[in-house]
Amino acid sequence: MDSKKNPILKFGVPKGSLEEATEDLFARAGWKIYKHERNYFPEVNDSEMVLSLSRVQEIGGYVAAGILDAGISALDWLREMDLEDEVVQVCNLVYSKNSLRQSRWVLAVAGDSPYQKAEDLRGKRIATEVQHLSERYFAEKNVDVNIFYSWGATEAKVVEGLADGIVEVTETGTTIRAHGLRIIDEVMCSNPVLVANKKAWEDPVKRRKIEQLQMLLEGALRAESLVAIKMNVAKENLSGVEAMLPSLNSPTVAPLQNGTWFSVETVVRTDVVRDLIPRLKEAGAEGIIEYTLNKVI
Repeated sequence: MDSKKNPILKFGVPKGSLEEATEDLFARAGWKIYKHERNYFPEVNDSEMVLSLSRVQEIGGYVAAGILDAGISALDWLREMDLEDEVVQVCNLVYSKNSLRQSRWVLAVAGDSPYQKAEDLRGKRIATEVQHLSERYFAEKNVDVNIFYSWGATEAKVVEGLADGIVEVTETGTTIRAHGLRIIDEVMCSNPVLVANKKAWEDPVKRRKIEQLQMLLEGALRAESLVAIKMNVAKENLSGVEAMLPSLNSPTVAPLQNGTWFSVETVVRTDVVRDLIPRLKEAGAEGIIEYTLNKVI
């Protein structure tokens, strides 16, 4: 039987801003994606899957409708389209490589405007791409505003006098500040989400495949902030070196052939390794090797 005609899983891969980072994550998790120009159905080195390249705004709806079994959507668009309860949110995927991090939807106004909080915008015009999400935000604050849909260049709406404020997505706020705007509140924080169709999740075969994806994708994400280090340590220095080493469990210590030296290996966070290596050297460690990790399960 041709497994491509009868795949276990139909999976949605986001295109656009999430595309490159998602491909990188999948490669580190063990799935190589091969795209073809003007083709929305890339190949993957897994005969049990077929891929569909779609905008992240669409993937949640496709999964909820059963057109796709699973895919990577985003929390903000699930909430915007009332799909949070229509799909299984398998896990959050927050990763930093290739500029894919947590994003924020913020309320922003002109830098020289008198508005300091959401309540100051009562009766004013708000431009945004996420109308429903914005409506819920202002309703929770009991602030009546006029929200209208922005088809792009949302930051310019305030500059051009078309809106008094905007609800816009940002990671660092740099683009918003570059347009002379000022953030006065955070509407919500969002991140990519691995989602599954409810019927697919109840199917043991499909669920096993989705859980395989979850385990390896999360393992690849975990490895982003970790490195492995390996070194040789003389017996008389071993206890001092071991006391300095953080680890997921405990360092791996193996005697070398002559019995007076040991090979020591462990995993540490990337933000501490640069300070740790000189200290290990001072404590008597030799032949220190640092190497990156693809996955930590």
